[in-house]
Amino acid sequence: MDDRPGSVPTVSRGLAGYVRAVADAVGVPAEATSFEISDTATAYLGLTRRWSARPGNDLMLVWSERHGWAVAVETDPGQDALVVAYLAGEGVVPEPAAVARFVTDVVTGRRSGSPRPVFPTTAGRHELAERLARYA
Repeated sequence: MDDRPGSVPTVSRGLAGYVRAVADAVGVPAEATSFEISDTATAYLGLTRRWSARPGNDLMLVWSERHGWAVAVETDPGQDALVVAYLAGEGVVPEPAAVARFVTDVVTGRRSGSPRPVFPTTAGRHELAERLARYA
């Protein structure tokens, strides 16, 4: 196994722990989470909460190493999710408690977040591995 910083196994262990920590903070069970590392590292958490603007649709919390966290509305299969808001000002790997506050604020309408991603990727896998290391 390759345990060099930035290697896929190193990033994978850190991302797995980070997703678990965020899921715990948001109140999402482990079976409603997933993550993938390919050309881009991504994560998904199925939320149990509803958004008043689309009460008939499920909500999800999605993450990518390029754009950080976003709350999105699940749409019909084959269609892209409708992003409600991106978490701004917290970096690409924010504290789980900050993500939980963001979700609550967006769902309750207290905060709208950013309508666009706020951090284009500048970090490489090595830097991402360093940010995720404490969750491994």
